[in-house]
Amino acid sequence: MTNTFTQQRLAHLESLAAELPDRGMVSRLLGGEDPVLWVWHPTSGKQTIVFATPAKEGWFFLWSPNGQEGTGDPGHVADSVGRLLRPAPEAAPVS
Repeated sequence: MTNTFTQQRLAHLESLAAELPDRGMVSRLLGGEDPVLWVWHPTSGKQTIVFATPAKEGWFFLWSPNGQEGTGDPGHVADSVGRLLRPAPEAAPVS
C-alpha cells in the first residue's frame, strides 16, 4: 500500500510523463514505493532520470544536470527536459 507522499510524487511524475510523447520522448516509471521517471529521447539516445520532491515552496522536479522546476506546469518542464535531450543540431557543411 502506498502512502500519501508516494501517491503525490507518483501523480506529479505521471503528469510529466503524459507530456513527453508530444515532444518526441518516451518514459517509464521506476522504483515502486520511491518512484522516479526515466526519460529517453529515441532520436538522440540521450536520457535522464527525473525526481519529484517536496520543498518549502511546493513540489519540484529535479533532473541531471542541474534541472529544477516546479511541478505546476508539466508541459513547460517537458519542454525543458526536451531541450536537454534533443539531438544536437547538425553542423553546416564547410564550403
